[in-house]
Amino acid sequence: MSTIPENLNAILARIDAARKAAIAPASETRLVAVSKNHDADAVRPALEAGHRLFGENRVQEAAAKWPALKAQFPDAQLHLIGPLQSNKLKDALGLFDAIHSLDRLKLAEALHGEAEKGVKIPDLYVQVNTGEEPQKAGVAPREALAFVRQTRDQMRLPVIGLMCIPPVGEEPAMHFALLQKLAREARLARLSMGMSEDFETAIKFGATDVRVGTAIFGERKIILETSEG
Repeated sequence: MSTIPENLNAILARIDAARKAAIAPASETRLVAVSKNHDADAVRPALEAGHRLFGENRVQEAAAKWPALKAQFPDAQLHLIGPLQSNKLKDALGLFDAIHSLDRLKLAEALHGEAEKGVKIPDLYVQVNTGEEPQKAGVAPREALAFVRQTRDQMRLPVIGLMCIPPVGEEPAMHFALLQKLAREARLARLSMGMSEDFETAIKFGATDVRVGTAIFGERKIILETSEG
């Protein structure tokens, strides 16, 4: 049975191989090690192996787990990759270095309000619902450019990229290609796309941030009765 550091190195090697095979990869592709539903004891071996970029889905879980880990590893970076409820916003701003799920105007307005108070806003990725699934959060593709202009150019929020989660059962390449096209049109440098099953495909389409959890940490260990979003 592979250890977490061995899994981590294997994924990093696959990222490197995919970048070499891609015709036009991004200038860099970062691995966001998704530690959601894994406790601190599972995360620590990855930190001890030298990895420093992690993703969490829930503010509450991250708040319980990461302050102690960050105290021990102060250069660790934490990204929120799951939905953000407005009532968790202040907690999130104190925890995360980036938020990949800016998905609606109400959240943008709340972030703008905090910025007006002098609160530092982390890097933001606009979540695009590329499959236009009614049950999934995110801005519709046809509205993405206007949303970026409103949040980045008018509200002056630090929007640096786009994020998507392709529909289950569909070929992800078409969704990655659409997100890449939208990012180019919006003049955004970063693309958060690709997970354990499809990150190598995402790299072909310029992914700068791939979100991999199960392939590193194994099946989820923490079962939460409540969820956010």
